[in-house]
Amino acid sequence: MAYRDLDELLDGGLELPIGGKVYAVPPVDAETGLRLQRLHDWMFGVAAAVKAHEDNPDAGELSVPEPGGELLSDAQEIDMYRKSLGTAYDEMLADGVAWPRFKVAGMTAFLHHTQSPEAAEAYWNAGGRPEASAGNRASRRAAARSTPQRASGSGTTPTRKAAPATARAGRTSSRAGRSSS
Repeated sequence: MAYRDLDELLDGGLELPIGGKVYAVPPVDAETGLRLQRLHDWMFGVAAAVKAHEDNPDAGELSVPEPGGELLSDAQEIDMYRKSLGTAYDEMLADGVAWPRFKVAGMTAFLHHTQSPEAAEAYWNAGGRPEASAGNRASRRAAARSTPQRASGSGTTPTRKAAPATARAGRTSSRAGRSSS
């Protein structure tokens, strides 16, 4: 088996439509990606610590910023957006993109580079309000639980039979007995 060129497999670019214009956000280089990933891990570690402290305030002193406190200074936040947006950063500033849109674009690019294109798209489509998409998910789950299940026509629960074995002779479906090389 030959390895294919990663450029054929990965699409690192991102296109963000704002006010009728599409801003192209290029993929970040390896050094920037590592820095953004470190920042991402720290931010989400802080968020997890704050959540754990909220769930159990008697567990001890919180050694990270309080909820609503400043995680990043203004300079650090701008630097994160500059690194995440790449060349689109200067283009958005030159076009006078309003702060709320700029902030959502910067965070979307950050999530695209550090989590996944799907996470970035969900954030973007929620207008930069993660609680909006979480609320929708919670609503769908609640609706699914409240939907009555269809009863069986006979008034009894049907018995389930084991599915017939379909494995071919000489083959197993488990990894047991295989070497890990």
